[in-house]
Amino acid sequence: MNPQHEALKKFSYQIQYAIDHYTNHGLKANQFNNIVIGGLGGSGIGGRIVKSLFAHEMPIPVETIADYTLPAYVNEKSLVILASYSGNTEETLTMYDEVKKRGSKMLTLSTGGKLKELALADGQYFLQVEAGFQPRMALGFSLTLLIKIFAELIERDIQAELKHLVETFATSASFEQSAQDIFEAIKSKTKSKFVVLTDGPMESVGIRFAQQVQENAKHECFQHVLPEMNHNVIESYYGTLDTVFFLIDSLQNDRVSSRFEFIGNLLSVENHKVVNLTMDNFSIQSVYEMIYLLDWVSIYVADHRKVDSLNVPNIASLKAFLEQIH
Repeated sequence: MNPQHEALKKFSYQIQYAIDHYTNHGLKANQFNNIVIGGLGGSGIGGRIVKSLFAHEMPIPVETIADYTLPAYVNEKSLVILASYSGNTEETLTMYDEVKKRGSKMLTLSTGGKLKELALADGQYFLQVEAGFQPRMALGFSLTLLIKIFAELIERDIQAELKHLVETFATSASFEQSAQDIFEAIKSKTKSKFVVLTDGPMESVGIRFAQQVQENAKHECFQHVLPEMNHNVIESYYGTLDTVFFLIDSLQNDRVSSRFEFIGNLLSVENHKVVNLTMDNFSIQSVYEMIYLLDWVSIYVADHRKVDSLNVPNIASLKAFLEQIH
C-alpha cells in the first residue's frame, strides 16, 4: 500500500492515541494573559486550527507563531505551547530558549529529539507523540492533543466528541469515495494552479489543504480568506484563469455566504472549475471531516501527477544547506 494512503487510514488510530496518552496539565485560562502556540509546517498547522475551534470560548488572546522569535508581550503571564513532530525543528528550539528567558509557562509535544530532551531535563510538561509518520500526516496526534489542552484550560468536556471522531474515521471508505469524486471533477485541470477560498472560521483548514497540495502533490496552491480577499484579490479575477478554485464556507455568517455566492457566479461566467465545499456547521467534528476529506484529495492529485507524495527533497535540501552554514 502507498505509505501516504496507509498513514491516512491511521487517522482514527492517531486520535485514539492522543486521547490515551494525554496527561492533565492542571492549568486554567484565567491564570494567563495570553496563549502562544509555536510550530512550523505540519507541526504548526494544528495551532492555527485549535485557535479557530476555540475562538468563541477561549477568554484570552491566542496567537500562533511560525518563526524564530516571540512577540514582545510574551512574559511570565503567558502560556506557550511548542510543537515539533521531530523535536529538532530549528525555529521551535530557538523559541524554546526564548520562552525560558521570558519565564513563561511552557507545554511541549513531540516524538522526541532535542525538544523532548530539553523539556524533560528542565522539568517542563511534555506530551509524547508516536514516531513513524511524516509531520504533515500526523495531525491526528498533534491537533487532538492541542484540543485536549485547550478544553482543559476552559473546563470543557469533549470526551464524547473525541470518541465520536474515533468512530467516524475507523473506516475511511466514504471519505475516499467523496475525495475521489472531487478529484474526478478536477482531473483534467491538475496542471492548473489551485486556489482555496475560505471564510474566517475555516481559514486554517484552507491553509492546511494548500500545504498538503504543496507538499504531497508538489503543486502550486494558494489560499485566501473572505471577506478580506473581496477587498483586493477579487480584482485579479478577469478573463479565463488557469486555476481550479475550492470554495469552503462554514455558513457562520450570512453576509460572507452571500459573498461566496457572488464569487461563484463571477467565476462561472468564464467557465472556471469551481469546487463548492459548503458545510452544515462549524464544529470539531465538521473540521476534522473536512481536513480528512481534503487530505485524501491531495493524495489523489499526487498519485495522478505521478510524484513522490512521501518525501520532500527541496525541504530536505534546505535543511542540509542551513546546517552547513550554522
